[in-house]
Amino acid sequence: MKKKLYDLMNRRTALIQQAEDALNANNHSGYQSAMEQITNLNQEITDIQALIAEQDRQMLNAPAPTGSEAEDIAHERVSALMRGDEVTFTVNEVRRALHNQVTVATGTIVQPTGVGTDIRDPLGNVVPSIVDRVRTLDLTGLGSWQEPYVITELDAKGGKVETTAGTARPTSTDPTFGVAEIKPYELTVTTFVDRNIARLSPTAYYEKIQGMAMRAMRRSLGGLIVTGDDPSTPVFYGITTAKNKAGANIFAEAELGAAVDVNTLDALYFAYGSDEAMGAGARLLLTKPTLKALGALRGTNEKQRLLEITPDPTNPNSGTIRDGGVILPYDLVKAVGNDKILYGDPTNFEVGLFGDYTIRLDESVKAVERMVTILGDAFVGGNLVVDKGFVVGKIGGGD
Repeated sequence: MKKKLYDLMNRRTALIQQAEDALNANNHSGYQSAMEQITNLNQEITDIQALIAEQDRQMLNAPAPTGSEAEDIAHERVSALMRGDEVTFTVNEVRRALHNQVTVATGTIVQPTGVGTDIRDPLGNVVPSIVDRVRTLDLTGLGSWQEPYVITELDAKGGKVETTAGTARPTSTDPTFGVAEIKPYELTVTTFVDRNIARLSPTAYYEKIQGMAMRAMRRSLGGLIVTGDDPSTPVFYGITTAKNKAGANIFAEAELGAAVDVNTLDALYFAYGSDEAMGAGARLLLTKPTLKALGALRGTNEKQRLLEITPDPTNPNSGTIRDGGVILPYDLVKAVGNDKILYGDPTNFEVGLFGDYTIRLDESVKAVERMVTILGDAFVGGNLVVDKGFVVGKIGGGD
């Protein structure tokens, strides 16, 4: 099904280009023919996407291997790691990990006692929740992925019957499209674990290595989703660098003034969405200092906060901000920087996984410290796939 979907999407992309070329050449019959084919393809694509979405939902919600199956997986992979070989996590395993489902459900994992088996992170150094909220695609075997999206829709024309009767009707404004491209970017991650991990049972050893490798990948992705890999020549497009194939920004922009104030959230809230609707499913992405600055805003009564900030008790980097009658969910993301606030629906951003995620262990890098280095390699890509799918709010004229 996925191969068929890829083929249909590529055909649609080619037809969109044909329609644009025909329109620019005033070839209206060619334009209408291409648009008719696009309309027919859209229904077929929608049907296949619905089927794949249901298959993905079942896959993501399926229980992890248990009992002897899980033990066999752990023993096989641990043996490979100890031999110095690479271990491969499938795309489906990585997708579960990106959505906070890293588990080895044996129920009998031996916990280490008396010796630490990893290097403890600083307090609160958690993976940004934005990683859990974006869409992930299995793009194994593809060189790139092109996602067409609508920029402007068909605009109908009208007129008075007595003036239009017997005359040529005004031409409707044609829709315009863009194409967001997701290209493979080599993501390498490194993390460390104490060599005493070898004292654990194979199942516990495997669970530790898998968990640390996946968390390292998630941390790296958190920054890439926001800023991409290179603002000047990006391969992995982040929210703040998202462009279509024509080089136009896919995100919207809003100037928020020299510093956060009582109007900051209003500016973002009303900048997102269309002229006739508020954007649904949107969240704020901001840093902790920016959140603190919002919380410090006071009205005429200097003791009364203008905004009510409620952290999520189950997730240390998420919560809500109540601004009058509007409740805005937020995620803390360091990569945003203190000169920006982002606002949009995270599902407007797609992360593509171009194959499996391989890891290996190296004992030479930190041999003196008696540590084992976990090295992970994957090919990933990302981009916004909805026009103005995020608003990038700039504070103090930040770039």
